[in-house]
Amino acid sequence: MDHWSESEGKRVHDPIFQPRISQNCRRPVEEFCRERSTDAAVTRSERCTWVPGPIIVGAGPSGLAVAACLKEKGVDSLILERSNCIASLWQLKTYDRLSLHLPRQFCELPLMPFPADYPIYPSKEKFVAYLEKYAAQFGICPKYNHVVVRAEYDEKLLLWRVRSQLTGRIEEEVEYISRWLVVATGENAEVVQPEIDGLKEFKGTVVHTSAYKTGCAFAGKRVLVVGCGNSGMEVCLDLCDHNAQPHIVVHILPREMLGQSTFGLSMWLLKWFPVHVVDRILLLVARTMLGDTARLGLKRPTVGPLELKSLSGKTPVLDVGTFAKIRSGDIKVYPGIKKISGRQVEFLDTRSEDFDAIVLATGYKSNVPLWLKDRELFSDKDGLPRKAFPNGWKGERGLYSVGLTRRGLMGTSIDARRIAHDIEQQLSAEGKL
Repeated sequence: MDHWSESEGKRVHDPIFQPRISQNCRRPVEEFCRERSTDAAVTRSERCTWVPGPIIVGAGPSGLAVAACLKEKGVDSLILERSNCIASLWQLKTYDRLSLHLPRQFCELPLMPFPADYPIYPSKEKFVAYLEKYAAQFGICPKYNHVVVRAEYDEKLLLWRVRSQLTGRIEEEVEYISRWLVVATGENAEVVQPEIDGLKEFKGTVVHTSAYKTGCAFAGKRVLVVGCGNSGMEVCLDLCDHNAQPHIVVHILPREMLGQSTFGLSMWLLKWFPVHVVDRILLLVARTMLGDTARLGLKRPTVGPLELKSLSGKTPVLDVGTFAKIRSGDIKVYPGIKKISGRQVEFLDTRSEDFDAIVLATGYKSNVPLWLKDRELFSDKDGLPRKAFPNGWKGERGLYSVGLTRRGLMGTSIDARRIAHDIEQQLSAEGKL
């Protein structure tokens, strides 16, 4: 018996914890679970488990933040994670040289700051170590290898039913039932594969950045990087450092302005000026520092970086050294791709070049519509909350969202605190906390 099952088994029979479970709903839930266990019509192996606290789907930074905030208020939770570790995106699907793009003070999770000896921009390894210490400090133990395949609100039970499959054992399912469901699967749950004519027939190597680790395997090769976000620009720099010949299909800003981080400067300016004024200031400073980027093929959007982030969720590129390589000619910039034939790539400006490999830095997307049967809080189109920040964290009937507001880890911390406070208020009002 695992730790969760043992502890919850004790709680069900411990009178100290009885007030936390509504007497009006516990009997139907137990009957429902008992019926599911004995139903002869159920062909696959299934188990049904009552969860007295919230169910959190996802053990990334967002899921950990909510669990910690709940734990601080005396509310236990259950985290279901499809991978075999916390922060699986950071641990399993990122390149080796990755570091935080924002200063550490803007990336801290609630209740625990980064260690004082951490650099301003912590590396991937240091950030993962911080998350592991965070989980240990708050006693967070997710149930790993649980892929949530369906979650829906039961109108009869007035509770959420969450069905998960164990990784590698499709025929074995577990159903969890709870009053609250917290969606913490993030904006980067599934890779985005672009639709490019001829890409599937490309004769060289095609790899998404989720599988890219280092440029050593591409030494001496001509590599086309598709996507001009922070990942695409960093991968190009990494390829240069490993003697590859990168080309990129491409708002770029210096990572630091006027002696401080660009993001920190933006946050300070927003205290005094509206977004469009701050955007103009950032673009003016960027042009002074970087010059006219259009002559290098880097065309700026028609809106400023902060407005672009607010409207589309696209993060401005913060330069970490790639721009110098573009200016020196080590990295060549191309417009969009028209089509691919064999190893030859034809671009929109009619140029054609041969390449040995293509790296897709085309980002990720939410997978919420694939498993959550609720269309009130989340959009079918992009799997993100329909309401813009800061109003997208709470739905109806005990449904919550964290880390899906396009506000990074700062938005995650705000959402997590609000969710924990809201659930605490409900329990306090009922005299169950």
